[in-house]
Parts: sequence; C-alpha cells; structure tokens
Amino acid sequence: MERYGYFYMENQFERSAFIIGEEGVEKLQQSHVAVFGVGGVGGYVVEALVRSGIGEITIVDNDTICLSNINRQIIATHDTVGQYKVDVMEKRIKSINPNAIIHSYRSFFLPETAEEFDFASYNYVVDAIDTVAGKLSLVEKAQAVGTPIMCSMGAGNKLDPTKFEVADIYKTSICPLAKVMRYECKKRGIKKLKVVYSKELPITPVMQPQEQTQRRSTPGSIAFVPSAAGLIIASTVVRDLLGK
Repeated sequence: MERYGYFYMENQFERSAFIIGEEGVEKLQQSHVAVFGVGGVGGYVVEALVRSGIGEITIVDNDTICLSNINRQIIATHDTVGQYKVDVMEKRIKSINPNAIIHSYRSFFLPETAEEFDFASYNYVVDAIDTVAGKLSLVEKAQAVGTPIMCSMGAGNKLDPTKFEVADIYKTSICPLAKVMRYECKKRGIKKLKVVYSKELPITPVMQPQEQTQRRSTPGSIAFVPSAAGLIIASTVVRDLLGK
C-alpha cells in the first residue's frame, strides 16, 4: 500500500522522509559532496552524510590507518590497521548505501594537487584536513567557482564536545587554528568562511609519544570530540543543501 509516494515498502531513508519529505530525500540523493580528510572528524562527516542519503560523495585522504587512530576514528579497528583510509571508507559507504556513487582519491591535498579536483562539480565541500596551506587552498578553489565550503578547526586537546559552535571565521575566538586561519584569510581577501570550532581552552597534554620531535607536538584526542565536530559539520551541510 502506498504511503509516501515512492516509499511503497520499507526504505532505508523512510525515517528521513518523515521529517524532510520525499523532495528532501531526492535532493540529497542528487547531491555531490566532497570530503577532504576522512580521519577523526572527516570520517564521521562521511558516515552521517551517507546515512542521510547523499547520493554522490568524493573522499580524499592519503593516510593509512594506524593503531593510535582506533580511539577516535570510525573506520579504525584492529582489522583495518594498515589499510588506506579511503579504501576502508569506500567499503563502509557501500555497505550503508550500495547505490552511492563514490569517487575515492589516495591523495594528500595541497595547493600543488588542487588541480586534480573539479570543485565546480561539487554541491558542497568539507575541509577536514590538518594543514593550513591545504585548508586555504580548498577555500580559494571552492569559493572561486561558488561552491559552498565548511572547514573544521582544531579538535585536538579538547574534552568538551558541547563547546563546538558554527560561525564565520571572523567571529571565532579561543581556537589557535582559527586564529591562524583568520589572519591568513584576511591576507588573501577571503571575506567569509563557515567553520566549526571549539571555544574550549586547549588542554596541555600530560604526555607525548616517545618519538616526539621538538618541532611539532602531537595533540591529544578522544572518541567523543572529533566525532561531535564531524556530526555538526554533516548536519550543517545537509541543512544547507535542503535550504533549512
């Protein structure tokens, strides 16, 4: 018996249609989102986007899964250690939605690799990478063709997921990475940029890996912080695509 248009029987997006309607589900199925970085934050972005019904997704990451990823990355398990993150993520996407169209790149995004990607083909871009140079290049490439982009600021050395906020980069505070991005965006004439950032003061790590160098400290992280940032980003992307 017909209840909701093409939902003649139980459908994996039926519960979504209850709140966003059939047109909303169809809109998401026709959308193409690119997620750069599928680690602690980006992995949860992809997870939520695919479960929300995004029909086409590009995933970009050159890292392999290591043991220390297991405490916070959705694709990291003892069974996946050593595998490329995009390979594991692609398999997971297909297990969630076999009809999803996936474009997978084993690539470390930098200004030098930016030309490999067609930003005009995306409906939305998510930046979940670590390097400032890469983030700025993503923003410039996306904004040059009018593609919406949302960036993740620092999620390391945090313990309180309730401190995350969505804001324009020029309205951020506290976050050290956001401070650097504000400065660099202003230098480049970037007038606005949607980000998720934490207003929690960074925690000083109580220990560091034995192989730690003096040039760069490794931030601490825990399961419920990068995941919260990722889910906030995914929810913002979905609502923006739906015009909510």
